[in-house]
Amino acid sequence: MPADSGIAEAASVLRTGGLVAFPTETVYGLGANALDARAAARIFEAKARPSFDPLITHLADAADLTDLVGPVPAAVAALVERFWPGPLTLIVDRPAAIPPIVTSGLDTMAVRVPDEASARALIAAAGVPVAAPSANRFGQLSPTRAEHVVAGLGAAVDVVLDGGPTRCGIESTIVDARGDRPVVLRLGALPVEALVEAVGPVSVRAGSSGQPVAPGTLAAHYAPRTPLVLGAAGPAAGDGGRRGFLAFRDRPADGWAAVEVLSPEGDLTAAAARLFDALHRLDAAGVTEIVAEPVPDVGVGRAINDRLRRAAATWH
Repeated sequence: MPADSGIAEAASVLRTGGLVAFPTETVYGLGANALDARAAARIFEAKARPSFDPLITHLADAADLTDLVGPVPAAVAALVERFWPGPLTLIVDRPAAIPPIVTSGLDTMAVRVPDEASARALIAAAGVPVAAPSANRFGQLSPTRAEHVVAGLGAAVDVVLDGGPTRCGIESTIVDARGDRPVVLRLGALPVEALVEAVGPVSVRAGSSGQPVAPGTLAAHYAPRTPLVLGAAGPAAGDGGRRGFLAFRDRPADGWAAVEVLSPEGDLTAAAARLFDALHRLDAAGVTEIVAEPVPDVGVGRAINDRLRRAAATWH
């Protein structure tokens, strides 16, 4: 149903323990009442998500953070002031009101305020914080359109709100700012450079091979159903006639079965917005393999390359 006109019904579903897929500025989220352990458990079941991978809790307004968790460190407050609402998830201490299943047993919680009016309206109408990972099967491509959600999760979702394509196209940046220096735990739609400009030096420790300390940080993740490898542009070789190519800005030579170009203008923000949609298209094209061209490793390009590396790691 349309995101704007369906908010009242979707909010009622959230209040009664149901699952609602809804658009944010990053990707579509699969939401449940974050105060309800049984509702949160439905997220893990619907996604086939392992219980050790924590969820992000979404709030309607920045003022709701201290209402939920109490006072936060000055560095956290500064980032909230500068970047919320927006594609920045912050690590805070888990309050007693949030059941441990939401945080996978961690004593910390990932939380953000989305920069999407319909998402904030939904959360406000529900009257509860909303736990919401991406609305897809675990480890697969994130959804940036409502049809991606329906194709991936189907009847496992009680309501799907359709807000059209998401604006950023990749997930939020996750930062732990509770210590002496902020630490980036997941690269995302908010570039590291923007964080540095706002708060000074930060450390980057994105990725996890063991127990995740933040959502979406496993080494193998964000993968299409089709095997993906990283490679440079060029003529298709071998069985190139059955392979697909994901290009940054320039179309490769003929011979590929399917080609998606992220940004003919070479705009990294536009490339990020198209990344998962392009991979969904290549996945649906019936190719035997996707060759993905890395993008310039600056700004949001670092997050694009991070997603491509994790997708490739799923197959190698």
